Amino acid sequence: MITALIGILIGTGLSFQTAVNSQLRKFVISPYLASMISFVIGALSLAVITLIAGSPLGISWGFISQQPIWIWLGGILGVIFLTVNILLFPKLGSVQTAIMPILGQIIMGMLIDNFGWFHSMKEPFDVYRIVGIALVMIGVFFAIAIQEVRSRREKKTEKNPNLWIWRLVGIGSGMLMSTQVAINGQLGIVLHSSIQAAFVSFFIGALTLIVVVALKERTFAGVRNPIKQKAAWWVWLGGFLGAAYVLINIYLVGQVGTGQTVVLVLFGQIAGSLLIQRLGLMGSYKTQIDFIQIVGLVMILAGVVLIRMF
Repeated sequence: MITALIGILIGTGLSFQTAVNSQLRKFVISPYLASMISFVIGALSLAVITLIAGSPLGISWGFISQQPIWIWLGGILGVIFLTVNILLFPKLGSVQTAIMPILGQIIMGMLIDNFGWFHSMKEPFDVYRIVGIALVMIGVFFAIAIQEVRSRREKKTEKNPNLWIWRLVGIGSGMLMSTQVAINGQLGIVLHSSIQAAFVSFFIGALTLIVVVALKERTFAGVRNPIKQKAAWWVWLGGFLGAAYVLINIYLVGQVGTGQTVVLVLFGQIAGSLLIQRLGLMGSYKTQIDFIQIVGLVMILAGVVLIRMF
């Protein structure tokens, strides 16, 4: 029960991370700068944990040159995922910002399993996975369709095709997240340390964002804005939540296996997104949760269970 509770809590924490980083963006303006702050804080946290665990922070150039290039791309994919989620949150709201990447994760995860990409173990398609993906697709429709209809009715607006563009972007970011998980898993194997692999991933992500901000924004002055404007203390927690998510996932996989870990975390992620949207937490827009949305989310969870546990 404790292990299950930890998995659900860290999934909830992932939903809160997106909300926290979206609020941070309001102070620093740039989504890249908000992502950079989150990654730097996460990397520093993991550096301390890596040292406490007795693992080295550095990697020899000889070792780096012996590995395929893609094995070092996990941090960059994490950067894209986090930045896209910061952009999606004000466009789609908490629930859809959680759901669309989940759909992308499921699709890409099944492709990776079926073809054994990134040196993953092959798990071919079967009837459980086909039924599972069908449930996920129907659940996604129920979860977002009623919200879109209500939004148009309340605001008396026409259909907004741009929302589907953002939803497709969310699906794409979820596909990148599954790719990142597979890559980081292989990195942990070759480094013989999951904690060190998590640090390397965050470090590469932080370094990438520092370069992006330097080239695009040409200043890091915005980092001081939350302090000047006396932002709530929790706007700095995104990096810690991200680091905790990576580390606890590593722990849970060793305790209950990958399939159950995915189910527990996604359940927490869905529950957290519902809580944020219903209560309007972390500066999000407060909206009602309809029964049909609950049905859709339950179908998504059932689909994930079929895909990951059978």
